Amino acid sequence: MRYLLPFLIFTALILLFVVGLSRDPTEVPSPLIGKPAPRFVLPRLDNPDEFVDQETFAGQVTLVNVWATWCVGCRQEHDMLLRIAASGVVPIVGLNWKDNRDAALDWLRRLGNPYTVSAFDAAGDVGIDWGVYGAPETFLVDADGAVRYKRVGPLTEGIWQTELLPLIRSLNP
Repeated sequence: MRYLLPFLIFTALILLFVVGLSRDPTEVPSPLIGKPAPRFVLPRLDNPDEFVDQETFAGQVTLVNVWATWCVGCRQEHDMLLRIAASGVVPIVGLNWKDNRDAALDWLRRLGNPYTVSAFDAAGDVGIDWGVYGAPETFLVDADGAVRYKRVGPLTEGIWQTELLPLIRSLNP
């Protein structure tokens, strides 16, 4: 009996470890799923005198992509975002997060701009409201303004084909 308690504790720890390792770290549950996207008003990246808010994508299914020039994963997914934008399947709204405006504008000039518009969240406050804790993160917002999907990490062709595209098609009958 004296050795049973340590054995049970050890077994429980091993089970927790195995369960933790079997989860995909890019699948982060979001409390926003199924709820209205957070309200915001931010200056446009390309024109600080104009503003972007949730009305920018009202009435249409939209990808909201959180990105920054300092983000390695953002560079990895950039070509995929350009392909998605070129397909015309869904508009992409950018949320340039905790970045330098000039560096972000230069990035888009050099690499191409997949965004219909990009909001500039220099302080990161809107990102916090969306539950962002790192870039890149991508949200799918339905035509009613509800968040339907969240992806942490770079978008890939596989994720686009197996997860996002079928969901977008189901939301756009």
